[in-house]
Amino acid sequence: MAEITNELTAKFAAEFKENEKQQAVQNAVVKNGITNSAENIVAQSNNVPVFSIDLKTGNVSNQKQSGRCWMFAALNTFRHKILDNFDLKDFELSQNYTNFWDKYEKSNYFYENILATADQEVTSRKVAFLLETPQQDGGQWDMMVSLFDKYGVVPKAAMPESSNSSNSRDLNNYLNKKLRKDAAILRQLVADGASENDIQASREDMLQEVYNILAISLGTPPTTFDFEYRDENKEYHIDRDLTPKSFYDKYVGVDLNNYVPIINAPTEDKPYNQSYTVEMLGNVVGGKQVKYLNLDMDTFKKLAIAQLEQGESVWFGCDVGQSSNRQNGIMSLDTYDMNELFDIDFTTTKAQRLDYGESLMTHAMVLTGVDIVDDQSTKWKVENSWGDKVGDKGFFVASDAWMDEYTYQIAVRKDLLTAEQLKAYEKEPTVLAPWDPMGALA
Repeated sequence: MAEITNELTAKFAAEFKENEKQQAVQNAVVKNGITNSAENIVAQSNNVPVFSIDLKTGNVSNQKQSGRCWMFAALNTFRHKILDNFDLKDFELSQNYTNFWDKYEKSNYFYENILATADQEVTSRKVAFLLETPQQDGGQWDMMVSLFDKYGVVPKAAMPESSNSSNSRDLNNYLNKKLRKDAAILRQLVADGASENDIQASREDMLQEVYNILAISLGTPPTTFDFEYRDENKEYHIDRDLTPKSFYDKYVGVDLNNYVPIINAPTEDKPYNQSYTVEMLGNVVGGKQVKYLNLDMDTFKKLAIAQLEQGESVWFGCDVGQSSNRQNGIMSLDTYDMNELFDIDFTTTKAQRLDYGESLMTHAMVLTGVDIVDDQSTKWKVENSWGDKVGDKGFFVASDAWMDEYTYQIAVRKDLLTAEQLKAYEKEPTVLAPWDPMGALA
């Protein structure tokens, strides 16, 4: 191993001091910070929020201090349909309702995986992976499908936000404390040769406690409710004694089995035109399997454009923190000029970033528009869920090149796929390791 000597460090320090450019940059960065000093104002003029295809949406939602972006994005795609179909000015579905059932189901999914790996040492990579984060706010498209299929949805008025849904840190902290303790109990029962009945009885007691924690923290999910609203013509409507499932069927009416998650993962271990799943990734036991079709980026974007052209927004997952200006709502490769600031080339390929842990899906939003010039997409309109104080009243612009590099997943209708693509998706998927970057939760 090569030791850093004092002489070597002194050499580096002398060279830095002799570089007048670096001295000037140092003054700017120390005073203003890295990103402020590297901000490229040209990025704003290159990404004006005007689009040739621009779908009608309501006001943006706000996930606040929680990691429920995947949930907000999916509910927003349905909200767009409700706004159009029922002539509403603004409307939101309850994110808190879906959040309750997600955490309830994720707890049970965790118990099942703990029991399935009970024969492995607690230090094994799979068990350690499970215990690192027993549950969290994030998710993926197919996980949302499982929740909607089982529990339906409700208007936000039927189960409003709570303090703990809007700021989820404490709930996640204490729920994970409980789940880790329960994991120790379940593993010990297996080690002691307990009967299946005894193990299941213990697990049911644990689930009752999970339900109690969630009900105390988030409120009790409604089983029936009335839906009241006024349309844009000020006409009053009321629909009585709805259930979450009947509300979904009547007001959303989307067959979620008609949607396919498409990924773009240009790594050697994931050839294109093949389907993939991730071991131990999911939330609802017995729910829809998380499954993707991996396609090249040009095809990936063409599918998103096709859905937008037909008037339907697109759920998508990306690495939102990369080359992104939150306040201005600009996601572009030239947002910051870090190479010039540090005089270092930070460039890597998308495959390298995935393989070496530099990038993965961290956030889900909704594509609501695209600008097409000379048959080529140039920039995309993005509905975020961070409130209206950022971007253009909550909407962001993603350059086409940024989409190429940092977008990883979309959900599109099956009828947009070719017969060959659909056949590839429906094949038995290759199973990826639990820690594969495609298993990241947005």
